[in-house]
Amino acid sequence: MKTKVLPVFIKRLTFLFLLLMNCVNFAQQTPVTETKNDFWSDVQFGGGLGLAIGSGFTNISVSPTAIYNFNEYVSAGAGLQYSYLKDRDFYSSSMYGGSIIGLINPIEEFQLSVELEQLRVNLKADNSTFTDDFWNTGLFLGAGYRMDNVTIGARYNVLFVEDKGVYGDAFMPFVRVFF
Repeated sequence: MKTKVLPVFIKRLTFLFLLLMNCVNFAQQTPVTETKNDFWSDVQFGGGLGLAIGSGFTNISVSPTAIYNFNEYVSAGAGLQYSYLKDRDFYSSSMYGGSIIGLINPIEEFQLSVELEQLRVNLKADNSTFTDDFWNTGLFLGAGYRMDNVTIGARYNVLFVEDKGVYGDAFMPFVRVFF
């Protein structure tokens, strides 16, 4: 009699085990929901526009920038730059290129930045045959005070070499605005 009870018990235990496993498998499934792509909601645009016109002097610059906010502390992006400078009877130059920027906000009001900039410079002296075309590379480390979308600060070009390149000084103030 004991020999018949054991197989029935094992069959019932196996059936209960398979039934519970089936329930557990269904319990592990999560419903598929559509996730909205929030990429563009984390993108900010900004940059700079400049125009200076004086007695024989013209300076026009455009530099759009876009950044992606990974979270409230870290952002990264890219920018383009074009500048035209003319000093009548002396020289004219145009510069164009791009940059890559990284921003870190350890606290809401303070921003650290690193920016790698590569510019192509075309320079021509007006009353001579002198022309110069060269690449100018800058690596800027900066810090600034941030108020909402505006940051005011200074940056330092660690690749600056005096009397070479387009910048007259390694230290530069900035105002950065992103919308």
